[in-house]
Amino acid sequence: MQESTQAITVRLPPPVLNKLRRAAELTYRPLDEILASTIDAALVAPLGLPEELAGELAAMRLLSDQALRAAVYPSISPAEQHRLGQLNHTASERPLTQAEATEQTALLVAYHRSVLRRAQALAVLAERGHSLPVETLQQTVSNDDFADSESATPQSPSGRGCPRNLGADRLPPATADHGIVPSLS
Repeated sequence: MQESTQAITVRLPPPVLNKLRRAAELTYRPLDEILASTIDAALVAPLGLPEELAGELAAMRLLSDQALRAAVYPSISPAEQHRLGQLNHTASERPLTQAEATEQTALLVAYHRSVLRRAQALAVLAERGHSLPVETLQQTVSNDDFADSESATPQSPSGRGCPRNLGADRLPPATADHGIVPSLS
């Protein structure tokens, strides 16, 4: 059973077209098959993540360098970071109330998604040959000091850890808090 295909016109710079032609020659495959498999591989969604999040991370490969540089920074506010730090500290001293545990879990979901977005942005920038100044990397790491992985385990009112549901809420676009709206067209 053969998959349905659709013809499109794509304008490619000569160096890219030459790479595709060379790959087609070396693999004895048609150029359109090489192009389709290259695009499919480039947009692969990371495994083990909720579909929506995986799709967002895969789509980051299509963002401009400017949008990716903005996505290197946390997407949760300083107030949310501070509150998560407070809840983590409280959880280390006593069991959290149900409301506190729910709030901590929601903030942890936002935090973990922010970390994943930031890591993906850094990875794509590195793949594109960009290097980030050490100060940028240090700043993004120091912003994580409020929630280390040991103290940032959600707590139930009984004090036992709660399972994380990283697929719980809809994510805003990776760069929404930076005023950059990526165009994927």
